[in-house]
Amino acid sequence: MELNQYQDLATATKQKPKKEGDSLTVSLLGLACEATGPLAEFKKHIRDGDAYKIYPDRMLEELGDVLWYLASVASEFNLTLQEIAETNLKKTQERWGQENQNVLFNQFFDDNFPPSEQIPRRFIIRFLSLEDKDRKVVIAYLGTQQMGQSLTDNAHDNDGYRFHDVFHLACAAVLGWSPVVRRNLGFKRRSNTRIDEIEDGGRAIVTEEAISALVFDYALSHDMFADVVAIDYELLRTIGTLAGHFEVKTKRPADWENTILQAYSVWRELSANSEGFIICDLNEKAISFERELNGESFYNGPRPSSLINTHAVEV
Repeated sequence: MELNQYQDLATATKQKPKKEGDSLTVSLLGLACEATGPLAEFKKHIRDGDAYKIYPDRMLEELGDVLWYLASVASEFNLTLQEIAETNLKKTQERWGQENQNVLFNQFFDDNFPPSEQIPRRFIIRFLSLEDKDRKVVIAYLGTQQMGQSLTDNAHDNDGYRFHDVFHLACAAVLGWSPVVRRNLGFKRRSNTRIDEIEDGGRAIVTEEAISALVFDYALSHDMFADVVAIDYELLRTIGTLAGHFEVKTKRPADWENTILQAYSVWRELSANSEGFIICDLNEKAISFERELNGESFYNGPRPSSLINTHAVEV
């Protein structure tokens, strides 16, 4: 039996409520009540064990009642069970499903641009920490090139937000997208004025910074994602909405989740060590931390205390 066929047959057995306009109310309340039916049967199964021999039949009946009321509610909103099922499968595939193999070989967002406007497919950023007038300051380098501005927490409390460039680096490495990294390291796609203005411009940069701040506030109340393996879908959906105006809208909630968890794994290590190297690998969609790189230094200059110019966001 097709889902829509069941829905038509089920709704044909609906009883008209005495009061006009109560059909939706009855359907919703019925769905809520029937949803507890399987719980009641499961309780009996736990209590009586194998002696409760009609357990499978009762569960079949209770789930059928839930389905009937679901069909009733759907009809009240002029929705079909078929479209509900298809929409839900799309959502769960984007959230939990394996990445489409064709996507794995898709181009990077900047593949058709000159090498000078491409985010390097593998690069290493060194983070240095220092004190300036009782403030903790972080400076990041690609070789001898400073990455953006020196950063403080910009907060009354020492909460570690000064390390938040790690999140931008994770966006670049895992998603292949980061207007902030493009600006800070000089990889804006200036050869295409429209792409430069929209995808690499101020609004995109502010959006990425907003996502970074949003995720950070969430992380503070979740132990910086230590031992976390899944992220609240509502947070991922909000991020998708914020990013929906830009090329990164093609990325799934699962991709954002992967980005966040990798970013904060590295963030925790960097915060614990204060300094170190962040390795970004776009081909592997990975970011990692190393305290030392076999003694090799990617910044050999003096500790740049005289260069401090602290801003959390530059547009």
